[in-house]
Amino acid sequence: MTAATGSTIWRDLIHKPFFWGIVAIAALLALNVLKDPTYLAVSINPNNGNLVGNVIDILRQAAPIMMIAIGMSLVIATGGIDLSVGSLMAVAGAVSMEFLSAADPSAGVGGALGAIGLALLITGILGAVNGVLVAYVGLQPFIATLVLMLAGRGIAKVITGGQNTTASNDAFRWISNGFVLGIPVVFILAVLLVLAVGWVVRRSALGLMIEAIGINPRASRMAGIKPKGLLLTTYILSGILAGVAGIMSVGSVMTVDISRTGYQLELDAILAVVIGGASLAGGKFSLSGAFVGALLIATLDKTVLYLGISSSATPAFKAIVIVALCLLQSERVRSWFRRRRRSAPVEPTAQKEEVSA
Repeated sequence: MTAATGSTIWRDLIHKPFFWGIVAIAALLALNVLKDPTYLAVSINPNNGNLVGNVIDILRQAAPIMMIAIGMSLVIATGGIDLSVGSLMAVAGAVSMEFLSAADPSAGVGGALGAIGLALLITGILGAVNGVLVAYVGLQPFIATLVLMLAGRGIAKVITGGQNTTASNDAFRWISNGFVLGIPVVFILAVLLVLAVGWVVRRSALGLMIEAIGINPRASRMAGIKPKGLLLTTYILSGILAGVAGIMSVGSVMTVDISRTGYQLELDAILAVVIGGASLAGGKFSLSGAFVGALLIATLDKTVLYLGISSSATPAFKAIVIVALCLLQSERVRSWFRRRRRSAPVEPTAQKEEVSA
């Protein structure tokens, strides 16, 4: 590889938004290592042979964020937004816990599959409600999903009778607490779902059609694309993925807390999508970028706790990191620094003194 080729690759890499997300993750991990040199240590639990460590905790925590970030990426690419994903997580948790608490404790895998299927069916239906309001009724996505954001937790309270519901099912718990080859099952499932969605949208014309709707809905309709059906599909998918995230969240403790499950995670999902390079104006999305963004959000949350930052200062700390990252991603900011560097005065070189004869 020549120096010119390496320079081109490097220049292309720094223009990819997810690159700066990776840099931010590395910086946060380095900050934690400065406090504790053993922070990145990963060991094997002698009791069960599973991997344990801060990195494993970050992977586990990132999985639900990945799910809602992937669904949010597709919705935002159409020029919309889904503010209801956090509430749908609570609905999925409420449905699954109520189902399991009423089921036979010995139901095992069958009971777990029944709870998962019912939770995803209901969140998919609620996602379809968002899609109908946006695509067919013509409501603004912000307003349509804000309605369900407010109503979703009310629905979850109705399902649970206003109480935090606890259930017991080893198969269901395994989804969030189990390990395969020492790696958390919840993270493996998240990666597989990200790859599956990415394969569908990028190996078919679906991704291009979604982006076309976000760029210009009228032009896409004239080109033969049916925006209403695609909008409905993206909101249904966002609802189902939010349901998956809810199942992952409640499965770790087998309890749904209506007021806390999925609370404000819609904001983390939007941040993950923006960090990944998607445009909030629509017409562009990156699932790999959203994946990195979700890892960054999880790493940031873990860092805030590890550094002992007070809860009152946590939002400000997160805001500083996110703003700094967005500035690094901005082509306008980078161009400004390049212009400043080029216009900086050059230090005069030492002039040779000529001694006249």
